[in-house]
Amino acid sequence: MPVEIKLEPPRQPEVLRLMEMSNAYMASLYPAESNHMVDIDALEKPTVSFFVARHDGAIVGCCALVEAGDGTAEIKRMFVDPSARGLRIGQMMMDALIARGQGLGLLAIRLETGISQPEAIGLYRKAGFAEIEPFEPYKLDPLSMFMELKL
Repeated sequence: MPVEIKLEPPRQPEVLRLMEMSNAYMASLYPAESNHMVDIDALEKPTVSFFVARHDGAIVGCCALVEAGDGTAEIKRMFVDPSARGLRIGQMMMDALIARGQGLGLLAIRLETGISQPEAIGLYRKAGFAEIEPFEPYKLDPLSMFMELKL
């Protein structure tokens, strides 16, 4: 069965498992003050588009597009189960996020990522994201990189 990327509710056991895996991975790379993850409650707001990636029916990835209310949105909680890496799920989720941003009439999509994640940075650059200065609510952090894609 092919990989499917669809809008789904974030509060699902398999999504919560992915978030726990993501939390552990980020904690292994960065100190707590450099981790800027949102919790499940923040992902259930009406200004959030939450995508789930399924492979053979199993949830293997997730990501969210969080509208800021100023014509931009931020990518949050993008994560692919390590067991499903190599299936181009990150690229498919990025395509879904960008299409959603365009469909919402957004001017730009932004993100914050860590400097110790070369695969993620490469994915974002390949999608056309460019480095920018920190945006609200972030402050300059030597472990963070801020990027934007103008739509």
